[in-house]
Amino acid sequence: MKLDIFEQVLEARTQRKAVALVTQLANGAQRVVARDHAADDILAHVLDEAFRFDRSGVHKVPEGEFFVHIYNPALRLVIIGAVHIAQAVIPIAKAAGYDVVVVDPRGAFATGARFPEITLHAEWPDEILPTLGLDQRTGILALTHDPKIDDPSLHLALKSKVFYIGALGSKKNQAARGQRLIGAGFSESDIARIHGPIGLNIGAQGAPEIAISIMAEVTRVLRLGS
Repeated sequence: MKLDIFEQVLEARTQRKAVALVTQLANGAQRVVARDHAADDILAHVLDEAFRFDRSGVHKVPEGEFFVHIYNPALRLVIIGAVHIAQAVIPIAKAAGYDVVVVDPRGAFATGARFPEITLHAEWPDEILPTLGLDQRTGILALTHDPKIDDPSLHLALKSKVFYIGALGSKKNQAARGQRLIGAGFSESDIARIHGPIGLNIGAQGAPEIAISIMAEVTRVLRLGS
């Protein structure tokens, strides 16, 4: 690997930007392709699937044979609300490879005793989320059921490239949330990005089963895009 190629990959990893190192096997020529520009590459379809599934490998196309090495940033899950469901979600998320961050301005909830070995922020979401970098490898769960806390989080999430946005609440609550977001200037297509009621409809009962439904939906969106 040439120094300039190595520096491009290193810079991307430092900035949490997904890139692929593409090597043409016939002559060893290499190039770095950012995920944001992969649609313009001759390997567009290969790269789209490789990025989504974190899958490196050899691909034969009419233009030749290439090895695609995917450098995706670590997955991250930002949970708004240090609530009981969050406690059930976290072990599943960590087992699936996510770095977990919990945000809740209510200091009595966001404690190390309740969330050991988890990054906690006891600030308001609109104070801390802009500092985290909401990118394509980040998912956001709004779980407080309190518009004063959840809505600012959703505003920032909808303005970002996060791959998943989910909000706790009934269909009635989701409709009311949508009206508040329209009042705040968001479009129907923006609001459609929010998965609410959160989680796959599997008849989940209780926090552990709801957590399973949430992480199943997060996984589906991550891998399949919807």
